[in-house]
Formats: sequence, C-alpha cells, structure tokens
Amino acid sequence: KSSLYSRGFFLYIGEDVKPFTAEKAKEIVMSLQQPAVFCNMVGDWPALHWNAKYLSAVLDGKTIRFRLGLKTADLVPQFETKCSYVEATLEEFLAWSCGQPSCLSGPFSCYEYSKYWAYADYKYIARIFEDKPEIFQDIRWSDFGFPGRSGKESTLWIGSEGANTPCHLDSYGCNLVLQVQGRKRWHLFPPGDTSFLYPTRIPYEESSIFSKVNVANPDLKHFPEFRNATAHVVTLSPGQVLLVPRHWWHYVESIDPITVSINSWIELDADHEARVEEAITRMLVCAIKSAENPSDGDLWLNPTEVEATSHETNLQYLNEAVSACLGCQKAGVPEQARPSGAAGEQRTSASRKRKKREVGCEPEDCRSLTQELGFSTFKAEKLQKIPFGPHLIRVLPQSEETSLMGAAAVGSDGGDLLHENEGGHFGKLPCTRKQLVTSNNYGTPAHQMDADGSPNASQTALSTNDLLDCLVNPRVIGLVAQLLLERTRV
Repeated sequence: KSSLYSRGFFLYIGEDVKPFTAEKAKEIVMSLQQPAVFCNMVGDWPALHWNAKYLSAVLDGKTIRFRLGLKTADLVPQFETKCSYVEATLEEFLAWSCGQPSCLSGPFSCYEYSKYWAYADYKYIARIFEDKPEIFQDIRWSDFGFPGRSGKESTLWIGSEGANTPCHLDSYGCNLVLQVQGRKRWHLFPPGDTSFLYPTRIPYEESSIFSKVNVANPDLKHFPEFRNATAHVVTLSPGQVLLVPRHWWHYVESIDPITVSINSWIELDADHEARVEEAITRMLVCAIKSAENPSDGDLWLNPTEVEATSHETNLQYLNEAVSACLGCQKAGVPEQARPSGAAGEQRTSASRKRKKREVGCEPEDCRSLTQELGFSTFKAEKLQKIPFGPHLIRVLPQSEETSLMGAAAVGSDGGDLLHENEGGHFGKLPCTRKQLVTSNNYGTPAHQMDADGSPNASQTALSTNDLLDCLVNPRVIGLVAQLLLERTRV
C-alpha cells in the first residue's frame, strides 16, 4: 500500500477503504500518549451530514439549552458559572447567528450577536434524540475498534463563533472528537504541565479539574508559572477526528460562524482509582462548601452538576468506588477500554456528565500514561511504532515564540512583566508571613494591597476556596486515595 501512496494512486482508492483497520485504530488510541488527528476514517459516516440546519430539521422545534458568554477577552476564565443560559430551538439559534430581525423578540433577544457567543454543549445524543433512536447508528465508533459504540454513547456540541470551553482536565478515560461543521481550535497541554496551569476544583464539577488561567489571554502577573507550559495547538476541520489522550488539558474555541462536533469518551479500567479520587474530592468539596453561609453567593457548583449531594450519598459513592477499584486490581483485568455501560453503572446519576481522569503529579514525578494503562507489562518490541503520516497527524507543540497563543506577556495592568520585578524573582513577591495570605480567587485584589505592593494585613483572610485549592489539589487527593486503598487492603 505504501508504494501506491508514493505514486499517488491513493486518489483512486474507494471511500470504503480506510487507512487503518479497526484493530489498528484501537491500538493507536490505547497506546498513543500525545494528541493526534485521524484523517480519512469517517468518510462513510452518515453523521458527517449533521450540520446545524439538518439537526434543526430533525429536532423539529425541540428546545435545547444554550450557554452564552461574552466575546470580550478577559484575564480570567469565563467559567460556566459566569455565563447566561437560554432555552431555544436550533432554528432560533441559526436565525440569531445570521442577524435576522425575528430574533428581536426571541430567546436571544437580550444578547447581541456581535457581543455574545452561544454554545449548546454536552448534549447527550441519547437524550435529545430519545424519540429517534435509529439516528444513533449514524455514528460508528466501531471503525476505531469499539464495536457497539454509536451515537447512544456520544455527545453533541453546537456553537457560534467564539464559543469556548474553559481550560480543564478530564478525569476519566480518553476522548475521540469528530468535527462535523466549521472549525475548532484546540489548545492542549500535557499532563506534566498540571502545576503550571494552576488547577482548581472551584467551580466544582465531578470529573473535571479546571485551570485558573485564561490560556487564550493569560495573566502572567498572577500566574507566572504558566509561561513554562507547552501548548499543542491544532485546528480541527470537518471530517477529522482528534484523539485527546488521558490526562491532557484542553481549551477549545469555535473559530467559524457555526460549529458542530460529536465526541465519545472511552472508559478505561485504569479509571477505577480515579473514581476513588473523585469520590474523595466530592465529599470534601460538598461538605466544606455546603457549610458556608448561603448568603455569600459563591457560585461554587458548576451548572452541569444537578445538586450538592449529601454526605451519606457521597460516602456511599466513595465505598462503591473503593470496592470496584480493589475488585479490579484483585481480578488482574488488563487495563483496556471497557464497555461504556460498565463504567456508567458505577457512577451516581449526578456524576454521569464526563468520563474523565484526574492528574495528580508534577512533571518530575508524573508516571507515564503508558505505565498507567498497563502497557508497562508489555515487552518493548511488541509496541509497534505509531504510523504517523497523511492519515494520522501528530499535534506538535507550539514554538517558544507562540507558546502563549499569541497573547502578550503582560500583567493585569497591561504593563510589561519583564520590568515589573527588579529583584530577579520574576512574577513573585518577596516571601513574608503576611504575603502567604491569599484572596478568594487568586493572588490578592488590588484594593487589598499596600502602597509597596504587599498585601494589607488588616484586610486579607484565607477563604474557603483557598483552603479547598490546597486540600483537593490533585497531588494531595492522589496521595489520600493511595493511603485509603492501602488501609482497605489491610
């Protein structure tokens, strides 16, 4: 076949001939430790016709929830708790995105298209098309080695230009993303960059660890370590499938007027321990945040979470996660992709949203994904070389000059950070006891700073979120999970 490629005869190969067999595609998905784009694998999928206009006709007036955010660039992430929400039909969304006068009285009437973006994100296909189950077969993940996986185990995303997902880490599994309409730009960061991305669990969402950094417009004054992060950027076009390996951070933005994507999270047996970590995190966050005065108005629960579950429910979830993890370890099950139903049965109804896995390590102590997936037991000679080429494109890191997505390296006041600190400790203040006290979000607000740039001791105080940032840091939770599992084995 390679000789055919070299002579250009690949132009005449039928669409039904794919560059990788299902078995080979699955091997790549399960072993590749960096993001990559599959090409020419879905040319015969009916789902390639799922543009917004087609979906509008299929939904036939059914309303779905849209998240709306401002297009203006800010130094802080536009978390889902800061967005507005409307219930609208796809027909109304398309009319709004085209600037039609009819939108003056519709659900988008309060949101000027030039100032806002809209996103129908995380829409379970099984739910929104529950009355049309035959449409599930338009999506064929069996071509990637996952027989029986269709639209029923997939999620739909429809957005306007500028629609984005804050930078976050998926706690479980790996992710396959099909681009159907328009283009999306993905900014991905490796697991070893976790500490550079300032992870936080506020807003809280089970299975998602957010970054405090707006990676598209980073505030290097408050987050100086972000300059050490390495961004891998790719623009995903229709017909391409992106593999997001386990533990990779990602910020995703629509760059065309209308975008449609379909994804499926592939569950892994290696996620068992991650569920223990997530159960611990949920118990701590819910207990501590629920104890706060409700009048504080801290929107700590992400809108994707139905409710703050009770301590009893969280304890039950923790026990089930520990039992499942120990049972898997005793059985010695090879750590490979599992049927989607098995993982879903082990999560509570409030934790079904994203099938993700948490990172809990620094660059120097981070175990390789290969080891975590159980491939370390294989002999080196059995790991075949990944066949990069025209049908599998490696997502490379950006050059040093563009590693910050083109954003200027400026502080929150717009000044040049290279001249902010005369002492040589770039981006950091001299360490004194009172300067260890931080504010509710990050750093210390300007109104709490003394004239010399140090925090005002009379106004600063540790908040609940400061405590949680430390208490449920992925590294801490990873250690607690290990200790808890050891205790249970005794």
